Amino acid sequence: MSKTALLFAGQGAQIVGMGKDLAEKFPAAKTWFDRANAALGYDLAGICFNGPEADLTKTENAQPGIFLVSWVCFELLKEQAPNLKFEATAGLSLGEFTALTAADAMSFEDGLRVVRQRGKFMQEACDVTKGGMAAIISLDETLTREVCVEAGVVLANFNCPGQIVISGEAEKITKACELAKAKGAKRALPLSVAGAYHSPLMASAQPKLQNELAKIKISAPAVPVISNVTAQAHVVAQASRLCVPDGTAVTETHRQDACATISARLVEQITSPVLWESSMRALLAQGFTRFIELGPDTALSGFMKRIDKNAQMLNVANVASLEATVKAISI
Repeated sequence: MSKTALLFAGQGAQIVGMGKDLAEKFPAAKTWFDRANAALGYDLAGICFNGPEADLTKTENAQPGIFLVSWVCFELLKEQAPNLKFEATAGLSLGEFTALTAADAMSFEDGLRVVRQRGKFMQEACDVTKGGMAAIISLDETLTREVCVEAGVVLANFNCPGQIVISGEAEKITKACELAKAKGAKRALPLSVAGAYHSPLMASAQPKLQNELAKIKISAPAVPVISNVTAQAHVVAQASRLCVPDGTAVTETHRQDACATISARLVEQITSPVLWESSMRALLAQGFTRFIELGPDTALSGFMKRIDKNAQMLNVANVASLEATVKAISI
């Protein structure tokens, strides 16, 4: 029997106008956008719908904006396809927060507020570190690691075969791109980002995020949620099945410890590489054959085509893709 995983977009997916047609057509979508504005105390929906692009691309707006639009896509998919069942969730970087929220590990408002603060903290780290990132295309992992050591940068994202993203100080990223090309990379593309995400240069954001996570309730997810840091399901998803590895009953202490582990992994994720390809391969190995990307872009669909071209990949980003996905899963 086919197993379905929901995948949630990460930063970089933002585009002015995202979610606007959904809010115009579906009352439920407008309700979620209104709830988001009320929770944050400013017009995030308006920035998503109308920009300007300079405001939307600010990390403190882009992250909650993508979270919000991805969430609306999720809620509308459930509304339009009430028989849909999903057995796991995953999200790229900030998308992991959306994935946890979709799995009932945190409330919508809590997830949105934390992501807003996460973006703010990461922007503050960017402002004082002058970092950058680059995508290294068609260079194997061993040679890319050599480039990182020689240039003094780090591996940040393992997206799919043939695409690894590196992160570090801006000048060192320039050197790394030159080294990568010299070692045979097809391309080495500096990315238009605010700083060196998923690198030690983001460390100042970690204690701030930890404090924010301590203010919210994190519950056992209803389905397994894949961690970017480990490429495996958060341990709490296993604990929620009322047993631990040695077979003893789960106590409230077990649950609290497991939920604390989710928080710790989310903090660790700030400076750790995103193991996206390994995460998808873990799901494929568990028999997942259908993946639905939720959010304003199709980058994750593109990655999956490079990971396993036989996997069924659907997406919900707007009215047209929602209708197409509902039709596909109803067959």
